Amino acid sequence: MKSKVYFTKEITPDSLIKIYESLGVELIGKVGIKVSTGERGSKGYLKKDLIAPLVKKLNGTIIECNTAYPGARNTKEDHMKVAEEHGFTSIADVDIMDGDGEFKIPVPKKSKHLKYDLIGENFKNYDSILNLAHGKGHMMGGFGANLKNQSIGIASRNGKAYIHSCGQTEDADECWKVKIEQQDFIESMAEAATAVADYLKENNKPIVYITVANAISLDCDCDCNQKDPVIKDIGIFASLDPVANDQAFIDAIWETKEEGTKDIKERIDSRKGRHITEYAEELGLGTTHYELIEL
Repeated sequence: MKSKVYFTKEITPDSLIKIYESLGVELIGKVGIKVSTGERGSKGYLKKDLIAPLVKKLNGTIIECNTAYPGARNTKEDHMKVAEEHGFTSIADVDIMDGDGEFKIPVPKKSKHLKYDLIGENFKNYDSILNLAHGKGHMMGGFGANLKNQSIGIASRNGKAYIHSCGQTEDADECWKVKIEQQDFIESMAEAATAVADYLKENNKPIVYITVANAISLDCDCDCNQKDPVIKDIGIFASLDPVANDQAFIDAIWETKEEGTKDIKERIDSRKGRHITEYAEELGLGTTHYELIEL
């Protein structure tokens, strides 16, 4: 059975609200909006003026976790400074969820790498979630959209280390030293993303997925030296299925004819990035088969 993926070429605050409403799910209670705050020096993170109307409509809290790599966002205090610099604290409360600890959740039984997922302690405080991702390339994962935003993004600092090391260590200093296979890392992200979805389902907490495909660079918003975009803006994708939504984003990149397309395709495939949707489908998180509904 195909999942529905809604799409609009228009990237505006109004179109972002419209595509959210098209999903037909009301996020109620305390709403957590998972957005990357962007590393200091990055360019492509979702800007406050674009997302503010939707954030305010939902009365949402912007939720994040600290990074595993050394940088400006690996402690709660420093991370909050960057969130303020990038304008997020001016539109909503910001919660660095692992600033107050972390907790373990189960991974799917089919998991090959992770024995558990380790996520920010405050994630349990939210009644519903909007996974609001920026679609772009990524140095390690090939690309980043909803699946990355739900795995690495919701994992605590130690949890990020655990995913990056494919289940070998929770130590953020040691995780970069251990030997891993690239495909194992991609699969570890899929396992963590599925763990979060399962946790929410078991606790009757709804989640919806939106990816804004603009300012599409080769590198992630976590890169302090993020380069300029390599292809033009594509649009906004939204679904109740993160696998279908990521697949639609990837397929849209493959359909573009711009000169820079070959660079982002090479980035994705050299990191085995497209395998994440295949493996997430195997885990039961969603399907790569979708119906694209253009608004």
